[in-house]
Amino acid sequence: MGFDGAVWCVRTEDEPVGEILIDEADFPWLAGRFVPGPGFAAVRDLFARELALADRDDDAGWEEWESAYDEIRRRVALSSPDGPVPEFLLHIEGDRAWFRWSDEPFAE
Repeated sequence: MGFDGAVWCVRTEDEPVGEILIDEADFPWLAGRFVPGPGFAAVRDLFARELALADRDDDAGWEEWESAYDEIRRRVALSSPDGPVPEFLLHIEGDRAWFRWSDEPFAE
């Protein structure tokens, strides 16, 4: 599967959160321009908090990060051009998004 130019979709149960137009592929990570949709305002702060916690350099920060990311996973889904992916790690900052995904759930 070629990735450049592909459009991946992020959505809540009810509405589109945004689209990611892939312009970088460094397996297992993909990155691209993020175009927010109507549902982004409802999850914007979750993504900001997740990134802030990921930047912390202490063990407590990672526990808080896991909790924050669990909320993201509970609220949004990611779909490739071929359909929904069962597992992903997604970051959104400004007009950029980067993520990795798996056809199988990540190991605990």
